[in-house]
Parts: sequence; C-alpha cells; structure tokens
Amino acid sequence: MTLHDFINITGLKEFISIEKIELGWSSDEKFILTSKDGKHYLLRLSNIKYFDLKEKEFEVIKLFSKLGFLMSMPIAFGKTKDFMQCYMILTYIEGKTLEDTLPSLSTDIQYDLGIKAGRILKRMHSIDVPISFKQHKNIKEKKLKQLHLYETSNNRMPYDEDVISFIKANIDLIGRNTRSFQHGDFHPGNLILTDDMNLGVIDFNRWDVEDPYEEFYKVTYFSANISTYFAKGQIDGYFDHQVPLEFWQTLAVYSAHVTLYSIKWAEPYGEKDVSNMKEFYHKMMFHYNGFKSDIPKWYVELSHDSIKT
Repeated sequence: MTLHDFINITGLKEFISIEKIELGWSSDEKFILTSKDGKHYLLRLSNIKYFDLKEKEFEVIKLFSKLGFLMSMPIAFGKTKDFMQCYMILTYIEGKTLEDTLPSLSTDIQYDLGIKAGRILKRMHSIDVPISFKQHKNIKEKKLKQLHLYETSNNRMPYDEDVISFIKANIDLIGRNTRSFQHGDFHPGNLILTDDMNLGVIDFNRWDVEDPYEEFYKVTYFSANISTYFAKGQIDGYFDHQVPLEFWQTLAVYSAHVTLYSIKWAEPYGEKDVSNMKEFYHKMMFHYNGFKSDIPKWYVELSHDSIKT
C-alpha cells in the first residue's frame, strides 16, 4: 500500500509516510502513519465484509476512550474509495509492550504495573452496555461445544479426563455475572509502557460483551508466564486487594477450559503452536494441582513481604 492509496481513503494529506506492521494475530492489515508534525497514528484495514463488525468495534473504542486512561484513541472510520475495505484510524501509543519490558523491571514495579492494569480493566468492565451491544449467547453451551471439539480431537493430553470432569461438574459457575464489555485480549502483549512509565492499552479488535471474570483466563494463561508479580498485581488491583473466593472458583473453570480447548484451537496454525499449547497444559496442571485447587500456586506462593503494597 502506498501513501497515495491512503490519501484516497481519507482525503487527508497531512501524512508524509506509511509503514506496514507485521506483528499480531489479527487479520487486519496495520500501518503506522507519520504526520507532518511528526506524530504517529495507526491505520487498520479490514475486508469490507467485516464493515458492520468493525463499525461496532470503533463505537466500543469510543466508549472506552471516555474512561480517562491511555489508549489508542479513535480518530476516523469509513470505507475505502473502491469500497473493497473499511479503515480505522487511531492514535499510536509510543513505547514498548509489557511482554518485552516486564522481565527487565524490578518485581515491585512489575507488581505496581499489574495494579494499574487491573484498575484500568475494572473501569472497562464498569461501562453500562447499551441495548444495541447486548448479545444473547449461551456461554455454557459455547464452552461445552468447544470442549467436545477437544474431546474428539487427535491431540488428547494425559490425565485430561479429570480436567474434563472438573469443567463439566462446575460449568454452572461461568456466566453468572452481569454481562460487561470485555477488551477481549487483555495481556502484556497489548499493554504499552511509555517512557514516563504510563500504561497504555491497544488492540480492541477482540472486544466482547460477556462475563467479566472470563477476561482473566489470560492472566493465568499468558501474564503469569511472563511475570507472576504483574499477574498478581492485576488481580489485586481489580479487586482492591479483596479477591472473592467466587472469582477464584469461576476462573479455575475458565482456565481449565482454555487449557484444553486452546490445543484444538491451535491446530490450524501448525505443530509448533500446538506444542506450545500442550506445554501450557502442563504448566496449568502444575499451578492448579491438576485442577484440585481453586487458586493457582503462582498467586499463593508470592510472598506478601516481597511486594511493596
């Protein structure tokens, strides 16, 4: 894509360069735009068949943008001149992902950043969901169907019968909360640390309206694998250091489910990704004691004396 193509999209001419971004799992094409005054913006291009979905995503981003935290702010949305794609322009947050920076920071800072992340997520979950965004999905039915896909796959794991039994016996725990907006992919790879140690949120394309506790399975699945201090901080910050037992019991079901289903989910991406998910299975089995424990070991074992609160 050339800069001329972009000008045809928006009719704007203040951008002097465009650079494609190759990172990420999204099907969107992503570009960094540079304006004459040196500021950077993010351009996302999607197939026109996703126009309605992307329009809603842009509306959700606008709702989040009123909450007062650093994030990719909405600038413009529309269709390309040839009507083959739709575009979204957002502000670009300068910095590095927490995925890259957390391991080099002190454990106190990792924990403090987790606190900040948890409080941001709490704000996102606090928005009243407009009627136009409410969805009538049966989350238990969805999770059981996904579990069945794993059960009938060729990538079964040792001792998974106990995990399957645990999920089915406790399936009624999930989906009990009031539905809220979810970021949908809230983990260190989508959190940006700026030079002044501010925390910014990016990539809202997996937003959803569902049980807010579901959002946390990525804490146990991804964040704790990078930094247990950050992961603990996110949970403590979200609940203001008063984490209810119901949360842990519900999260254990979501975590058990994703531990199995992610193996099936990864199959189209190749054996390397399947192997990575199998490795996560063993880690999750360890931290949850074969899902006989409600609270993962990494959370329990972090000494309160080693964290500045």
